[in-house]
Order: sequence, then structure tokens, then C-alpha cells
Amino acid sequence: MATAFDEPENPHRNAYILIGLGGAAVATFGLAAIAGIFGPVFFALVLTICVHPLRIALEKRGVPRGLATGSVITAVTLLLVAFGWAVAVAFTQFVDLIPQFKDQIVAAVHDFAAWLSTIGINADEIHDVASSFDPSTLVDFLGGVIGGLTGSITLLVIVFTMLLLMAMDAGLLPTVLKQLFPVRPLTVGSLVAYGTNVRRYMVVTTVLGLAQGLVNWIALLILQVPGAFIWGLLAFVCSFIPNIGYFIAIIPPIIFGGLVGGWPTVIAVIIVYGVINGVIQSVIQPRVVGKAVNLSQTITFFSVLFWAVVIGPIGAILAIPLTLLVRLMLVDTNPAMAWIRPVLGEFDETKVIMAQFDAEAKAERKARKAEKAGGVPSGTPPASTA
Repeated sequence: MATAFDEPENPHRNAYILIGLGGAAVATFGLAAIAGIFGPVFFALVLTICVHPLRIALEKRGVPRGLATGSVITAVTLLLVAFGWAVAVAFTQFVDLIPQFKDQIVAAVHDFAAWLSTIGINADEIHDVASSFDPSTLVDFLGGVIGGLTGSITLLVIVFTMLLLMAMDAGLLPTVLKQLFPVRPLTVGSLVAYGTNVRRYMVVTTVLGLAQGLVNWIALLILQVPGAFIWGLLAFVCSFIPNIGYFIAIIPPIIFGGLVGGWPTVIAVIIVYGVINGVIQSVIQPRVVGKAVNLSQTITFFSVLFWAVVIGPIGAILAIPLTLLVRLMLVDTNPAMAWIRPVLGEFDETKVIMAQFDAEAKAERKARKAEKAGGVPSGTPPASTA
């Protein structure tokens, strides 16, 4: 007999699933093939979304559309130049810092390899790496990462060109959305919500990341950890990488803190970073961002790994906007896929149901305790009286 929980049978369901997985694989490999173009273009799109309210505010004050566009482009360009300057300063300081601690770093690596041997890990590969370790290779590695993010002339040209074009097209976007709304109201609503959510997430993350990097910088200066400005900037960049960024940002100051101050400095760095990260990313950011990012922690973590593999380091920074874009195309604009929202991370209704279950379970436990206290076995009906 059919029940209310029965789903309509589809004889082609498995075929549709396989086709969908195949299409996703093709799309993923396609994005990986054009990562050098897709990454900068999407970065320019996110920047355009973030500064769009500035254009609206200027136009409401009577500023001509062309001048408003120029102001937006100038503001973003200045921000990018300032960030590039900070990265260049940090990289220069890092290059000067490594030779000063080269011998200490090599000794620490050898001590770590020896410690691994004492606990039973005696792999020849570990000792080979320790004996051939050269701290100067860290400079080459960091230079390659920075080059992958910001050092490519092609990337900068693409970002600036797309930013210029998107900023000009953005002036027509409100009118275009009004044209489309009578025909595709769900699509228009989803696009507007996507822009709002991405803007809120990126702006809030930027502001809180700046605060986090500044506080870390000051704290490391007080603790006399070498390269405090470098690690503060690293904390700011890593604030855009959910779940993983904190662990990436804390490793270098722990190492250099241990080289100059030993275990007391290491413990102090861990406490400072833990408190700052816990307050900003676990308390303040969720309250400010709100429902802008309705993604579960598992999906968020996987998205960082996935997009970093597909389009490189910039994919880890843009993982949330990219994942929200996929959700926009597959779920938000498709009424038939509304059922999957709780699986992705929209837990409002789920939390209400859980609260009801918890209340019922609590009431049941209290009832059992009351029965035991009264000497009446659970499940035994009260004796009848004559």
C-alpha cells in the first residue's frame, strides 16, 4: 500500500544521475583547463559585486553614470595596488628574514627528524629531507605562490580589463533585471540574492580579516616574534579560506616564535591566535554574515579543497562565492530542487525540528525519573482501587 513518503518512480533515475555526474566531471575538467582565465574573470566579477553599492550611492546623489563608473574602478584599483604593495613589502621582509635564521631552522628540522626517530618513525626519506633541507627554498616556494596569485601580468591585465567592462555593464544591470523579472522572477530573485550574499560575505570577511591581521601583528610585535608584519598579512589573506586558513596562518609564527622564545612564546602565539580566531570567525562573523552563506561545514571544507585543485590558490580564496554560484545555477533557480536545501546547509527548519525532538526526549526522561522516584515501574499501569 502506498504511503505519504513514497516517491514517484522514475525508470531513468540512475541514468539521469550518471549523466549529471558525467556533466559535472566534464565541467570541472573544462574549468581546470581555462583556470588561468576563469580565476581572474571570476575575481573581477566578485570585486564588481562588492563595489556595486558605491555606484548606486553615487548615482543617487546625482553623480553622472560615467563618473560613478570611473570612481568605482579607481577605488578598486587603489585597493588592489595597496594590497600588492603590502605583499611586496612582506615578501621583501621574508627574503631578508630567512638568512638570519637559516642555521636555527636547519637545526630545528634535524631535531624534529630525531624526535620522530625516538617515537619509532625512522624512515630514511625523512632523514634525507632533513639533511638536504635548505631554508632558501621557502623563498622560491612562496614566490611561486605569490606569482600564482598576483604576479602574473596576464592575470592583472585580465582582472583590470574585466573590471572595467563589468563596471560599465553594471550600470545597465538594474534595468535588465526589471526586464527579466516578469518572465523569470525566480531567476532574477536568485541573482539579486546571490549578489547580496557574496557582497556581504566578502566585505565582512575583508573587514574582519583586516582586524584579525592587525591584532595578530600587534600581538606578535609584543611577543617579539620575527616577521610580525608578514604573519599579520598572512592572517588577513588566510581569513578568506574557511576552516583551513587558520591552521595555515598560525604555523609560521609558531615556528619563528619557537626559534627566538622557545615553548613559552609558542604557547603564547597559540593562545593569542586561538582567542582572536575564535572571537572573530566563530562569534562575530556568523552574526554579521547571517544567512548569506547557507552552507554546511562539510561542504565549506570540501569546497576549499575542490576549488583549490580546479583553479589553483585563488580558488581557495574564492571557494565560497564559487560554491554559491553552483548552488545558484543548480538549486536556487530550480523550484524542483528546493528539497535539497537542508542538505546543503539551510538548517533553520531542521533546528526547529531538532528542538522539538530534544524537548520531547527531555520530557520523556523527566517522566521516567518521576515514575522511578514514585516507585512505579516504567510502563506499569497504576493499580485499580475498589
